[in-house]
Amino acid sequence: MSTAEVLLQVRNLATGYGDIRAVWDVSLTVRAGEMTVLLGRNGAGKTTTLRAISGLNKADSGSIEFAGEDVTGMPPHRRVTAGMALVQEGKRIFRRRTIEENLLLGGYTRGLGKRALEREVSDVYQLFPALADRKHVTSGQLSGGQQQMLAIGQALMSKPKLLMLDEPSGGLAPAIVAEVMATVAGLKETGIGILLVEQAVAASLAVADRVTVLDVGRVLLDKPAAEITDTEVLTEAYLGRGSTS
Repeated sequence: MSTAEVLLQVRNLATGYGDIRAVWDVSLTVRAGEMTVLLGRNGAGKTTTLRAISGLNKADSGSIEFAGEDVTGMPPHRRVTAGMALVQEGKRIFRRRTIEENLLLGGYTRGLGKRALEREVSDVYQLFPALADRKHVTSGQLSGGQQQMLAIGQALMSKPKLLMLDEPSGGLAPAIVAEVMATVAGLKETGIGILLVEQAVAASLAVADRVTVLDVGRVLLDKPAAEITDTEVLTEAYLGRGSTS
């Protein structure tokens, strides 16, 4: 069992959209310097869970604890300043702004001056050299893979303790998926905890420390990645409760 510090602890979370309940009972853990991968079919409640953890959706019941503090009722902007960052699905960047402008905007909540932020942009460029080569290019002109790198880099500019990623492989070529996954996995060495929602099961299992599988807003499976076979995860995540291999 891992002895790393528990960074995020979600217990019995229930949430949804108005009167529509999408998540009924979800508990999961993310430790500092480790990656928890959240798997499940479309509609299983993965994205809704991320939105509730980041504060975009209200928790109807249950609790969310981050870095030892109960943040269940904390507004989204305060969760960002506390060290939580969410990269939403769909490469949500400012497409009319340059790469560098996007990165500077990512660090806005830290209250630093422009020059201080500019010095820290270089850290993102070291992670994603392809961005450094085109830093003055308007972001809408980038490839899908470069836009995903930028979205991650923008989140990292807030210096998060917890990085949440929603389907970063969406719409990307396999070679780019491998590159993005390898870079994200490398962030664990800095002590960042990562919560990853993915459809690319094999790629995510290769870098996961823990796996939580959802179905219809409830946890089907939650255990260390080393104890899970590909077949078991695929069966639970994509064929549903009670399926057999």
